[in-house]
Amino acid sequence: MSELLGIAILILFGALFAMSEISIAASRKIKLRVMSDEGDERAEAVIRLQEQPGRFFAMIQIALNAIAILGGIIGEQTLTPYTSKLVALIYTGPLAEQISFLLSFLAITSLFILFADLLPKRIAMIMPEAVAAKIVGLMNIITYALTPLVMFFNSITNLVLRIFKVPTVREDIVTTEDIVAMMDAGAEHGSLRQQEYQLLGNVFELEGRTLPTTMTTRDAIVYFDLKDDSATISAKILEHPHNHFLVCDGHLDRVVGSVESKQILRQLLKGEPAHLQESIIQKELFYLPETLTLSEALNEFKSTKQPFAIVVNEYAMIVGLVTLKDLMNNFMGDLINTHGEEQIVQRDSNSWLVDGVTPTVDLIKLLNIEAFPDNNQYETIAGFLIYTLKRIPKRTDYVVHSGYKFEAIDVDGIRVEQLLVTRLTDLSALKSADGTVD
Repeated sequence: MSELLGIAILILFGALFAMSEISIAASRKIKLRVMSDEGDERAEAVIRLQEQPGRFFAMIQIALNAIAILGGIIGEQTLTPYTSKLVALIYTGPLAEQISFLLSFLAITSLFILFADLLPKRIAMIMPEAVAAKIVGLMNIITYALTPLVMFFNSITNLVLRIFKVPTVREDIVTTEDIVAMMDAGAEHGSLRQQEYQLLGNVFELEGRTLPTTMTTRDAIVYFDLKDDSATISAKILEHPHNHFLVCDGHLDRVVGSVESKQILRQLLKGEPAHLQESIIQKELFYLPETLTLSEALNEFKSTKQPFAIVVNEYAMIVGLVTLKDLMNNFMGDLINTHGEEQIVQRDSNSWLVDGVTPTVDLIKLLNIEAFPDNNQYETIAGFLIYTLKRIPKRTDYVVHSGYKFEAIDVDGIRVEQLLVTRLTDLSALKSADGTVD
């Protein structure tokens, strides 16, 4: 009975060390940080152990190998007499001793594989952080107790790793891809609601999108000219009820300031004609380069009280106008109601009417397609068509990409106003206008 008890104790310790090895290795640092912030000091101890795992794994391997050797010696001596009696009931020939030894070996091996290896490791994989937090204190004590052996084997291991120029310490860096993968897993599992998933996704998009994808383009900017009369000013406000208007001297590249529409309305309510007097023109303007990402633009808005920014290119030409509301709309996405003409209108299950200035990232998200080729060369779907064709498109010119046909259906001079995007079912007979299919 003492020998059977010894085997049970060895299996128990084997299970403990197997659980420790898997749980420490599999514990997620983000989850451990959360536990640590909530006051769990054991989680912090697990993090420290993960940062310097060499001594711990040296101790684990010493313990597991010692248990395996002792288990083989004790197990064979303990079980062989019992297996010999069982074999004798059936067979008493010259191979009886060898058969008894083989049966005792298989029995003790099966016990250790099942109860000292598979089951504890499965438990540790299911809840690694909880298991690691419970056993980290005991593992640190055992590591300290085996310090001479641990230091010896750990030093040799580090020496071999350095010879082969392999890092001796794990760099646990959480990348954007890791966070996105966790978001996808959370959404699939249901622990992350669709609204939360969409908001987080929009946050990461702020780093990948530049101002041209959300600004009001140059040709759509409505501004007041210093020479505008009262009727012209009133008509512009009625047709375009914006809060702020640029004030220019002759043309858009000669901006002198901005004016709030309520200042004009105040004049009209007093019975005065609308006019751009010096006192209501705000001279201080806010400029942003078109190369900024939406995230960088948000940071710039934090440092100013201006409600909008004039977007300029490298030649100091005005290319657009962006408001703080535009940036927030990109962050909130479909979670807020937007008024105005939609850039993408679905005609049926396989076709969409798309405004030429629609950012390509919006179509990637909507159609669930691969990224457009050389997408650092353009921002909009019209830009993709022009870049691919290497010329200004004409009506009915098209490009095929990722199983979709992008066809220009409304071209105003050199401007692609609208495209028809169609999902294709048969690509074999169809090529893009330049003779290729992406």
